[in-house]
Amino acid sequence: MREMLVRVDKDDNQIGIEEKVKCHQLNGLLHRAFTTLIFDSNGRLCLCERSASKMLWPSYWDGTYASHPRENESYVDSGVRRMPDEVGTVCPLDYLNKFEYHVSFKDIGSENEICATLIGVLDDSTAIDPKPEEVSKVRWVTADEILELLQKDPLSYCPWMIIALYFMRDSKKDVLQKYAAILEDWLGDNMREQFLPAIEKHLSKDKWRLLH
Repeated sequence: MREMLVRVDKDDNQIGIEEKVKCHQLNGLLHRAFTTLIFDSNGRLCLCERSASKMLWPSYWDGTYASHPRENESYVDSGVRRMPDEVGTVCPLDYLNKFEYHVSFKDIGSENEICATLIGVLDDSTAIDPKPEEVSKVRWVTADEILELLQKDPLSYCPWMIIALYFMRDSKKDVLQKYAAILEDWLGDNMREQFLPAIEKHLSKDKWRLLH
């Protein structure tokens, strides 16, 4: 079956549905998406290398996983639904915020999305069992390690992941409080300052913004 995505306006109001491939052509059609950041109990983030079979950003490092809600499906429900199909496990998820961005991938296609950031914690990092059609490798990183990786080679990392990390401190206060111990090292001013140059290697400032 053809996968259908939810098309939206700039305020995230649904305006229709369209085939996934058409939404990801070079100019792109604005649609809903989500990116999920799974941490362990020590505050390490699970990064996943996207499968080499992906049309866009194949073999690039991403947050834990990203996908698209179905029509009439919430962002959190869509993240929970996709989790076992991406990384072979489940855990509760919370909504942090959402942002809009538009970035091209070579001359192949683009992402033009309103993207929600979801967060969850796995007490046992070994529970991750990546599905090879989606994920080829997994690594767990600290906040200091992600900064070092992005400084060395920012173009090997998916732009939406870096934007999600940049905006994480702008999330709902009750959710940030819930995850305060996990995110302590991720929300400082120094983190935000260092995420920005990595984002700008991918797309200009007028191509991404926070919606909440």
